[in-house]
Amino acid sequence: MANTPQAKKRARQLERRTAINKTRRSRIRTFLRKVEEAIESGDKEAATAAFRAAQPELMRGVTKGIFHKNTASRKVSRLASRVKSIS
Repeated sequence: MANTPQAKKRARQLERRTAINKTRRSRIRTFLRKVEEAIESGDKEAATAAFRAAQPELMRGVTKGIFHKNTASRKVSRLASRVKSIS
């Protein structure tokens, strides 16, 4: 356990940041799940709309430090190709 006042404060800050990051990650996963469900159903319009909503959320996760830039780019690229492949 933290002994110094500084270490105690850092522990408190870490708890707050963890909670915030958890909600952000959950929000992004919700957007991604909506795209996945639209792809599974085969509805191209819904998949495209969900993808357009999910893309800025993923990139916002990069700026907030949730994901690495390349990870988000890879996810966007793979989702885009799957949405495009819906006939």
